[in-house]
Amino acid sequence: MKKIGRIILLAFVGLAVIGTFYFLWQKSRPVITTYEFVSPKEDTVQTKTVATGKVEPRDEVLIKPQMSGIISELLKEAGQMVKEGEIIAKIKVIPEMVQLNSAESRVRVAQINLEQITASFKRDEDLYKQGVVAKEDYELSSSNFKKAKEEVENAEDALEIIREGISRRSTTASTTQVRSTITGMILDVPIKVGNSVIQSNTFNDGTTIASVADMGNMIFRGKVDETEVGRIHEGMTIKLTVGAMESRTFDAILEYVSPKGVEENGAVMFEIKAAIQIPDDAFIRAGYSANAEIVLKQANNVLTIPESTVEFSGDSAFVQLVKEEKPEQIFERHNIQVGLSDGIKIEVKEGLTVNDKVRGAVIDPKKK
Repeated sequence: MKKIGRIILLAFVGLAVIGTFYFLWQKSRPVITTYEFVSPKEDTVQTKTVATGKVEPRDEVLIKPQMSGIISELLKEAGQMVKEGEIIAKIKVIPEMVQLNSAESRVRVAQINLEQITASFKRDEDLYKQGVVAKEDYELSSSNFKKAKEEVENAEDALEIIREGISRRSTTASTTQVRSTITGMILDVPIKVGNSVIQSNTFNDGTTIASVADMGNMIFRGKVDETEVGRIHEGMTIKLTVGAMESRTFDAILEYVSPKGVEENGAVMFEIKAAIQIPDDAFIRAGYSANAEIVLKQANNVLTIPESTVEFSGDSAFVQLVKEEKPEQIFERHNIQVGLSDGIKIEVKEGLTVNDKVRGAVIDPKKK
């Protein structure tokens, strides 16, 4: 039994020695690296920049009241279409006591003055008929009588406006009726019935009753980094991607590039605006986030290869041109002239044809 055990032990030792030598022999063998072959092909190369921003109406108008008071009725709500001059809301006037007393006093004074001038006019009229008073004096008395009547009517109108916000002689131009100044869609109505509102005047911006905009005239407003702004200009075409609409794209024309930059988070950004061409079957809501893709340069139908296959040395570019494929891959360093690049593929101006092959990526031995 001891003899058999020794034989088995020696056999294991021998196998271990042989295995070690085989492993070391395999490790010492040179590794043959194989590469993929890449053929040049005709394609389009573009360099682009992307600006982030949002879509908004070109002109959004804030409707303000011309009289202070309380909202008594709202005739429109957000999302509805409105025409120019159409009533959006009505205001109930709360008169100030000082103005009210002053207006009432003016009416009383005007009536007293009218009574006095009326009596004087009747006397002059009778005397004129008798030929006692000259025609010139009669006409002057008649003019004063008409002015006194007009003053009473004006005072009464002023009192009605202070009390009700409207007079009998100006019902079509009532300041208690808030009307839209443009035709479009109501984007927001921030007030409710019962809210107090302040009129718009020289010293106060006033309370916003509603915001109205033409949703058929939309623009993209975004920002571009200072490193890219020098390569864009008005009139360039833009591809606008709106994420909220299942990443649908729209054509746009760049129409504004800000002449002044604003520093944000350590970078200088320039505002841009682009007019969006909206098809009839699309409805873009105000405030949608969007990305604008601007093509800076483009080369059409040019010979291209993956940029990863190009070696750069100073101002020169080289590729490993395939000389032999089998039984062993042989390559030759070949000078080429390159052009436009988009970071993935690069234009080849000189040095290659569509029939050539260049060395590509290393083929993983495990995938052979």
